[in-house]
Amino acid sequence: MSQPAGGRPQTEARPARPQVVLQVLKREQIAPHLIRLTLGGPGFANFVDKDVTDRYVKFLFAKPELGLDMPYDMEELRNKLAPEDLPVRRTYTVRSSDHEAQTIDVDFVVHGDEGLAGKWARDTEIGSSICFAGPAGLFVPREEFDFHFFAGDETAIPAISAALEAMSPQMKGVAIIEVADAADELELVHPEGVEVRWLHRNEAFTPQNTVLEQAVREYPWSGGRVQVFAHGEREVMKRLRLYFYDERAVERRDMSLSAYWAFGRAEDAFQAEKRTEVGKIFAD
Repeated sequence: MSQPAGGRPQTEARPARPQVVLQVLKREQIAPHLIRLTLGGPGFANFVDKDVTDRYVKFLFAKPELGLDMPYDMEELRNKLAPEDLPVRRTYTVRSSDHEAQTIDVDFVVHGDEGLAGKWARDTEIGSSICFAGPAGLFVPREEFDFHFFAGDETAIPAISAALEAMSPQMKGVAIIEVADAADELELVHPEGVEVRWLHRNEAFTPQNTVLEQAVREYPWSGGRVQVFAHGEREVMKRLRLYFYDERAVERRDMSLSAYWAFGRAEDAFQAEKRTEVGKIFAD
């Protein structure tokens, strides 16, 4: 390996992981606005799991009328298709994986005909195929922290649920989760020392009716070292960054805090804006 001046040794680029193609084996309505799909099949052999609780994959959705074959050769497709005809990505958390059964579960938030992935999860046929890249992810609830603070909306439920299940019995903390109403609450497995608080907007999310930030600020702050996991709508996460980082002085290395989505934005626009000032949660 060559050593550039003043830098780290150069290494070869990691080969891209193969896309994973799985079939829809089961659909379950776990709450009025949440659908769980169980995905599996021979393609599970390409699923390279990660030992983290916020595993996410990027589904690729192609226009059915184009008849494209999975997995998608994106480089080839970019050369022959118009940009608007390329498969589009939608990011979702892996709720759980079962290596013995060779399946994964993925939960989708569904609000009528809004969005692409949620509508697909509601309407797709059992046996249909779906293609994705990943998983990626970094978060694990760690023993050295005195308190664990989870906060999020519906989109964060899978990752928060997985984190709570992974915690050892002696861990302490709180999970504050905002949903449309009481019908969307789920039974979560968690240590006795972790409180789960459900918040109700009593309607679909808008910037005016969200109640997550207020509830987080009103919760009594714990002493000691706090590990934070906060994910959800972008503007809400910006305000929670002000609280956790600026006001409570939680170190960035002790936080997993970012936006899963942005109100009024499709994911393509949301992802593109991450590179602009409006899309940044932290200033640097």
